[in-house]
Amino acid sequence: MKLHEIERVKTISQHDFFNNYVKKQKPVVIEQLTTDWPAYQKWHLNYIKDIAGDKIVPLYDDRPVKAEDGFNEAHAKMKMSDYIDLLQKEPTNYRIFLYNIMKEVPKLKDDFIWPKIGLNLVKQLPMLFFGGENSKVFMHFDIDYSNILHFHFHGEKQCVLFAPDQTKYLYKIPHALISREDIDFDNPDYQKFPALKQAQGYICNLKHGEMLYMPEGYWHYMKYLTPGFSMSLRAFPRKVKNLAHAAFNVFIMRHYDNYMRKKRGQNWIDWKNEEAIRRTHASLNIK
Repeated sequence: MKLHEIERVKTISQHDFFNNYVKKQKPVVIEQLTTDWPAYQKWHLNYIKDIAGDKIVPLYDDRPVKAEDGFNEAHAKMKMSDYIDLLQKEPTNYRIFLYNIMKEVPKLKDDFIWPKIGLNLVKQLPMLFFGGENSKVFMHFDIDYSNILHFHFHGEKQCVLFAPDQTKYLYKIPHALISREDIDFDNPDYQKFPALKQAQGYICNLKHGEMLYMPEGYWHYMKYLTPGFSMSLRAFPRKVKNLAHAAFNVFIMRHYDNYMRKKRGQNWIDWKNEEAIRRTHASLNIK
């Protein structure tokens, strides 16, 4: 795909970050933002195992969405210690998604510093994400259109981003926040999904302690190159239209989608997948 390396800086001032990236809605990797955090030295998988090993955690895999699935319903549960053992033993598709571990283990709050970087970050407890080698997070954008600071720890993770203006090429599922789940963004099938050839995006590999800024409404696909975990801090969208989009998604779209799943079952899911192709090709005059 047409992917450009995301710009990198070692450090940056609040003024330059805001003016060069937030105002321009441009992604960037900051390599040394966390080096003065206790987490930079401590946040490895064995530390999480020691401090939170007895917690039961929700796990998700890469199975396609089914009508009977609840919104963000976990596919399995496991003790954190057993999950980390699994991550370190062998590749697995099981991921932890949006886990509020700091609510259960408040001591972790002492390990990071809220960065003063020009964004009004939402001061709720941050969510953590875990994944095994080669596990993938499907292409999606966040329901609230937040500006996201995405920090990675332990190992390496690949991130592919697309700006909102690339949505027309990405086979967005109607009434959802995802592209078609059968698209392999590592090796796209251009015969089946020809619009992808026109999409232009960004790519980076995040290593331990590095932070990726994802502007509001950006599509993102994540692949864990090694076992590891990440933390996201977020700020509400600055653009009024994105605030409106976020409100619509939270208060109307997701409830309508859940209602239609219950009413039409798998036919609703299948129709949405077909519509993603039909609408994309129709808008681009692809036959």
